[in-house]
Amino acid sequence: MPLLDIGANLTHESFRHDLDAVLQRAHAQGVGRMIVTGASLDGSTHALALAKANPGTLYATAGVHPHHAIDYDDATDARLRELALDASVRAIGETGLDYNRNYSPPEIQRQVFERQLQIGVDTGKPLFLHQRDAHGDFIALLRRYRDKVPAVVVHCFTDSGEALRDYLALDCHIGITGWICDERRGTHLRELVRDIPANRLMIETDAPYLLPRTVRPQPAHRRNEPMYLRHICEEIARDRDESVEMTASNSTATAEAFFGLPATDAL
Repeated sequence: MPLLDIGANLTHESFRHDLDAVLQRAHAQGVGRMIVTGASLDGSTHALALAKANPGTLYATAGVHPHHAIDYDDATDARLRELALDASVRAIGETGLDYNRNYSPPEIQRQVFERQLQIGVDTGKPLFLHQRDAHGDFIALLRRYRDKVPAVVVHCFTDSGEALRDYLALDCHIGITGWICDERRGTHLRELVRDIPANRLMIETDAPYLLPRTVRPQPAHRRNEPMYLRHICEEIARDRDESVEMTASNSTATAEAFFGLPATDAL
């Protein structure tokens, strides 16, 4: 039952001391490949370095998260374009809008989001997107570019049914994390995940964040790892009323097609 984690922040400092062990634990749970999220210029550079050091296991994205939009300048844009040319970089992002905390002013976020949308257009690579509390502005910008890029995933989807329908109407993919396991704020996803077509559903941990609250026993360190993707897959399968094998097979095949990776049976 091979699994593919489409979003793992393995450049996070918490993984610096034991990344090899983290990858080994992931492999032991069937998580053979991971996409390392680039969320800043330095993070994107580091993500690519990890992918280069672990060929066939790790791949990267290159982008600047809206939290860091205030730091985006012409030099950043040029460097992201360089990174995007590397074959190990499989998508542009993580980029988008986040009005929940507004670490960067919304106007700056929109400008930087649009610049990275254009990188996706110019490179022909799919988009790895983030949206929180900004759906109106986010969908308006996305609609302007959607037909110019090959594919889009709204990663770590936590929003409403209306937002989900908007994304599916634009033929976007949807990334589901352990948020679905959170009885305090994620229960609505257990219903919505049934409405995502199998060829648009992908799964991710967003490690080290969002440790599934239903994992037992809970690790003392509270750090999420790609190994827990299997648990997320099991929860999603139950909510979709399908076998774990089917959810795993479909989500992996969908991710392979999205990121342009070889099919599992070709490895």
